[in-house]
Amino acid sequence: MTNQKKFIVSHAPFWHDGSCISARSYHTMLAALPALLFGIFQYGMPAVGVVTFSIGCAMLWEVILNFAMKRSVSIGDGNAAVIGLLLAMLLPATAPWWFVVVGTFLAIVVGKMIYGGIGGNSFNPVVVAVAILGISWSNILDFNEAYINYDFSFAMLYPLATLKAYGVSAVSGFNAGDLLMGKQIGGIGATFGLGLIIGGIYLIIRGIIRWEIAVSFLVGVFVTAMLFNMADSSKYAGAGFHLLTGYTLIGAFFLASEDSSSPVNFVPMILYGLFAGLMTVLIRNIGAYIDGVIYALLVANLLSPVLDKIRPKVIGKVA
Repeated sequence: MTNQKKFIVSHAPFWHDGSCISARSYHTMLAALPALLFGIFQYGMPAVGVVTFSIGCAMLWEVILNFAMKRSVSIGDGNAAVIGLLLAMLLPATAPWWFVVVGTFLAIVVGKMIYGGIGGNSFNPVVVAVAILGISWSNILDFNEAYINYDFSFAMLYPLATLKAYGVSAVSGFNAGDLLMGKQIGGIGATFGLGLIIGGIYLIIRGIIRWEIAVSFLVGVFVTAMLFNMADSSKYAGAGFHLLTGYTLIGAFFLASEDSSSPVNFVPMILYGLFAGLMTVLIRNIGAYIDGVIYALLVANLLSPVLDKIRPKVIGKVA
């Protein structure tokens, strides 16, 4: 007896909405442009080097894996370029070349291709790479140390590290307006809050990402941080501070909503975002890591298949 696979599909006719992977990739890169350009303006040519080298390495790793796995070259869909770009946006402009090579290897090979390529990865490739880099070489991702030779027009401090080391009183000089406009140090493309918000809104309007994940993630961060602050305002920073610092905004609009590693149904998306936001603040306030976004998203990615089992009851199905 032959072993036949049966596929259940809807009835014809079928309608293609015209979307494709390459278009999604290019829209994502366009959305990231405001925050990226601000980072290049702030950190100079070293930032250009990190960004271009990261994109090139990511595409090269994918080509190598395409040949190793005897598949057609897939860099034309732009996904590898997006991964390289987002990875670079999370790194300091002073990241050494070998750090970028290792990071793109982790993202493309470990985070994406070993699962079979685009669409098969259980975890966001960029998040996987940054998590491993942060555990292995935390000193390179120490932004206060990375930019020690830079001369900025504002206080050269990484807000979350300052909060972790010295408490709420040490970050009282940071106000929401300055943080929103990028008067802080951090990843190349992660400091300009207004640019990230504009990019995120663009992606939502274009239908590239779903608003449910981004908004619920931000709500989770806001509510959890507010509760901590209400419990002890002398120890825990307010909600606005947590929303506008670290990887919060780039996490909400560019990382949490990655297609393969996030839920697809409405209620699971809301729960996924809320959980990731909750975990972010918990890690920041009582965990060992300075910024909890990356590790919170890893745990949320792990729970995504379970959350997606929450579905509305099928109409007409007998219980």
